[in-house]
Amino acid sequence: MPSAIIFDLEFTAWAGSLESRWLRPGEFKEVVQIGAIRVDANSFDEIVPFDALVRPRINPAISDYLVALTGITNAAIGSRGTDFLSAYERFVAFADGAPIVAFGRDDLVLTHNLRLYGIADATPLPRYVNIAPWLADNGIDPRGLHACDIAQAAGATFEGRRHDALDDARSVALGVKTLVARGARNPLRQDTVAP
Repeated sequence: MPSAIIFDLEFTAWAGSLESRWLRPGEFKEVVQIGAIRVDANSFDEIVPFDALVRPRINPAISDYLVALTGITNAAIGSRGTDFLSAYERFVAFADGAPIVAFGRDDLVLTHNLRLYGIADATPLPRYVNIAPWLADNGIDPRGLHACDIAQAAGATFEGRRHDALDDARSVALGVKTLVARGARNPLRQDTVAP
């Protein structure tokens, strides 16, 4: 059964980070959560989830803004969070060579964290697919949207916590499933996904 990994990230942010593009002194997009689901590439049914909390290194205490946005607390990071490299390698192992799919360029956030932390010998990411152009081709203007918005933008009902990486990955999967059910080309099939 062919499968794909749909994933999302949460990373450190402060009020105004998005508008300033994380260019203010001391602000970096340090990953704090990797959420993913392996889906059947034909039916989009979820096979198994992946969820990892990550301890940021440069800004180890996450901002009140991020806590309010994501629901991730410093206590949760302290008790369940792992080092970025450990979470990254577990995610790559979870993908097990299947293509990884996200809304936007979350692959660049992962590789940025590798560079930020000086990690040169990490396992390379599998083939990456940015689903945003496919959504645009199918009538969803991705500008201003987040992964948590995709199910609703496609006409489905989002169930879950907005800005929780695992729930947001499920939102993307549901949005894709909804559009394919209406006749859109399947973006997860090996013969239709550009490298």
